[in-house]
Amino acid sequence: MELFEEALDYLKDENVAVEPVTPGLLEEVFTDDGFLQSPMRTESFSLPEVGIRHVSKARNTSEDMLEKRLVVLRGILNSEELYLNELETMLIPMKPLKATAGTSQPVLSCEEIQTVFFQVPELLALHRDFYQGLKARLEGAMELNEGLESELHQGAFQGLSTEEVQEQGLVAEQGKSHHLLTVGDLFQKLVSQLATYRGYIDNYESAVEVVRRCTQSDPRFRTLAESMRARKGSDSSKSEYTFEALLYKPLDRVTKTTLVLHDLLSHTPPDHHDAPLLQEALRISSSFLSGLNEASQCKKAVTLSKGMRRQLMHDGFVVCLCENGRSLRHLFLYTDLLLCVKLKGGSLGRHCQYRYCWHMPLFGLRVRWAGEEEHLPDTQQRISCMKAKMYQLRQAVRQQRRGLHSRFVDRIHKKLQECELWLLTHSPNLSLDLHSTSGKSHTLLMSSLYELEEWREPIDRLIRENTETVPPDLLTLTNSCVKLRMTQQPHLESLQSGNADQSLCGTLSVVVHSACGLQEPACMWVRVEVDGFDFFSIREQTHSSLSSLEPQWNQEISFQVDGAKNLRVVCITQLENCPEDMVVGRGSFKLDPAITKKWKKLNLSMGQLDLTLSVKYLPHPLDPPSSTLTQQLPVFCVPIGVVAQQEGVLVPHVVRSCVKEVERRGLEEEGIYRTSGSAKEIQLLKHSFNTNLREALKGVRSAEVNVVSGTLKLYFRDLPEPLVPADLYQSLKKALDLPDLASKQSALLHILESCPNANRNTLLYLLHHLRRVSEKVEVNKMSVMNLATVFGPSLLRPPAPRVDISEEVVVQVQVVYFYLQCNDLPTPLTSLPLDTEDEQETIM
Repeated sequence: MELFEEALDYLKDENVAVEPVTPGLLEEVFTDDGFLQSPMRTESFSLPEVGIRHVSKARNTSEDMLEKRLVVLRGILNSEELYLNELETMLIPMKPLKATAGTSQPVLSCEEIQTVFFQVPELLALHRDFYQGLKARLEGAMELNEGLESELHQGAFQGLSTEEVQEQGLVAEQGKSHHLLTVGDLFQKLVSQLATYRGYIDNYESAVEVVRRCTQSDPRFRTLAESMRARKGSDSSKSEYTFEALLYKPLDRVTKTTLVLHDLLSHTPPDHHDAPLLQEALRISSSFLSGLNEASQCKKAVTLSKGMRRQLMHDGFVVCLCENGRSLRHLFLYTDLLLCVKLKGGSLGRHCQYRYCWHMPLFGLRVRWAGEEEHLPDTQQRISCMKAKMYQLRQAVRQQRRGLHSRFVDRIHKKLQECELWLLTHSPNLSLDLHSTSGKSHTLLMSSLYELEEWREPIDRLIRENTETVPPDLLTLTNSCVKLRMTQQPHLESLQSGNADQSLCGTLSVVVHSACGLQEPACMWVRVEVDGFDFFSIREQTHSSLSSLEPQWNQEISFQVDGAKNLRVVCITQLENCPEDMVVGRGSFKLDPAITKKWKKLNLSMGQLDLTLSVKYLPHPLDPPSSTLTQQLPVFCVPIGVVAQQEGVLVPHVVRSCVKEVERRGLEEEGIYRTSGSAKEIQLLKHSFNTNLREALKGVRSAEVNVVSGTLKLYFRDLPEPLVPADLYQSLKKALDLPDLASKQSALLHILESCPNANRNTLLYLLHHLRRVSEKVEVNKMSVMNLATVFGPSLLRPPAPRVDISEEVVVQVQVVYFYLQCNDLPTPLTSLPLDTEDEQETIM
């Protein structure tokens, strides 16, 4: 507004007639936010003189619009100059800060510098190019007008009248020069690169966080950040800003682009060459601004050709399996295709580019989760060694940061990043196979099932929506990746800035209780994942539940965590006659370091599915991880108390899975525990339980039911100590001799209560199962006495030396028979009761 008023004063000083301007027009051209207001007057580029206007007061509307259009463009140019000065001021301390980053007392680390100045050089280059182009166009128009003014004065000197001057067309020529001033292509080029702001906007909160934290902690940075001075114009006057205020300038600038274009278009005649170009620029800018206002992080528009739009839905770094091995690639999911590219170079947001690798149209694409593959022993050994090395580097960084700044911290930190990047590339073993209709196929590897589902879910949805393939301009699409990307770099914990007090370091325990909301009965297992440094296992899963609408697990899982901030849960159903498992729900929640040592119960809502679990956190220093290859501990021929402890349950998984499978399809099998299954298949299933529990649970569902029942009997026979401890044998024998039935029952139940927790609850779990088997005696021919005869010798054995085998068998059978007949048989617990808080929280 000030610039416009200065122009009016200038014309009045030159005795030029000026028509009144309505207040409404001023409000239309100059917005309240002051974007077009200029706090400065530059001498390098003056407003063109318009003394010719006095020759005619009867100007048409088009000429008025062109004159006012020049005023708007002048305001835009001045605003751009001010914005460039602010960006340049913001970048002044970048080089000195980078120079100190390698010293013993850095002001900011290399990672913090990268965060603070991210994309600023690109924004400066973008607007400097726009400013120079706009300035050249306006200066050209000014020179042409000055030439016409010179011709006018020469004509007047020669005695020509005003009418004669008009007849010679000098006024028309000046109007023509205004009409020939075109800037639409400049604005189109500017708005086509607005996506450059996306990376800056996504990074803005992190940059502000670094500036605020360092301002409080480092007096040197505070002095710098609180006294930034930006030049106001071509003169020597300067304005003082804080660093945080300068960081906000790009956010403020990008939101005003649409207003500027709207004002410029409203003062551009419809027949002007710029009109259609400015309309398209306004459309693109409005679309981008709408996306910002809706906080849309997952949709980015790319114009392929007239009338066609393509949007970026998701992107991130994944491991791609190829002939040369594993490669870390940046994957972009658009509305109609997948694009895989390789990131080349780039630091501090500049000189980044992508190299095309491959693409696959979504139309007809087949996606298959191929499950989890085991690493080769040599690879697994290298992964274990790398985790141990990362742990040592992490400890070294912590020790250095407790004291004074050391010149070795950045070097150690860089090594930690390199190790973590290697682990990110070589440890993923969850594969997602992609097959196109053209016969091409690619395999993506991920370490997190939650992350895999973040890809598979939108891909499956977009596949259903796509009915045709649109050939992409691969060069244009690849080149646009830098500006459209939402993920700037691979997710490395060593690159994450933030307060360590907001993350967990110690033991995080999770108990998965139950789920509800299934539409049909299904077997289900739950995978629990935590983030943080991957020194230890941060991915565990429950056993498979029995087919049910409300599956139960009550299974405890413990994690050793360092830097954990989030916990993610994925629920998977295992369908019969289907080789693939299906994800039916996933959810996550932020871990609170204030979690007490008592269990906190949570209800996690995942759409139609609700999962109940409990969490507990115990902070403590971590022991170094082992660099040797660790294998699953065996299950068979191991004391039941040891197995229950290592599984975090009271009834081992092998017992529960076999029992549930027999109840699912063996209750009506004749001679279910009397008819033996294949000895070879029983041994194979035993080996699976000893080496890979997940595969064993799948094997249980596919094996013959007599093989499953035979495996259960073998487990109890192979126990090194009987399920009922041998030192209780004589007490049980004496209790059987009691003549009074009530006294006998009381004594036998009392002896049962004296068994260790895992032994007692496993025995009760089995007894209740055998009673359900006996209820089908008319079909399966397994009476209570038959079941007692089969299981008695496996569950109860006298201490050595053994004297009378016939008497021993009688005692074994009678004890089991009595327990099966008992009406007051206690209900078993499959997991330890939790000391929970009174509150129960629901997380959506």
